[in-house]
Amino acid sequence: MQEKKINGIKRHFLVDVLGLILFVVVHTANIQERAGAKLVLSKAAAANMPRLQVVLADDGYSGQPMADYVREEHGWQFVSVKRTELHQFKVIPKRWVVERTIGWMNNFRGLSKHYDFDAKTGESKIYLAAMFYMTKRLTTTNKPPTWSLENEAKIKVKLENINKST
Repeated sequence: MQEKKINGIKRHFLVDVLGLILFVVVHTANIQERAGAKLVLSKAAAANMPRLQVVLADDGYSGQPMADYVREEHGWQFVSVKRTELHQFKVIPKRWVVERTIGWMNNFRGLSKHYDFDAKTGESKIYLAAMFYMTKRLTTTNKPPTWSLENEAKIKVKLENINKST
């Protein structure tokens, strides 16, 4: 198979349910998404993560060959999260966790564009940014929300809207 001649990079993230980065793979853009997913999943397998059972992936990683690979090689369940409506913004359960993490990473100047010559440098910058966010979460003290009848009504409406959309 001939590789495409594309400039740039691709980043593949493996995050936990909170959106905290577990593993990252950065490579040139001429490698397909499924091959990049195999690279990041092999990192997770090498780290021996017994609690990892289900891998949720974007639609770009979908396909039965990918699901078979994940099940046979690693023993995990592979679920492809698909968008329901094209060209419209809609919050999709579980997918927003990764999208939020990517948004956090793009706040760092060094990660907003690809300035590095080496992919390992890009991966290191992502891990540094992730450490920044984790320490920020640990050191920030949030004030508990004040209770009021108005706030409770707003929360109930938001929860009802979320329940209707899922």
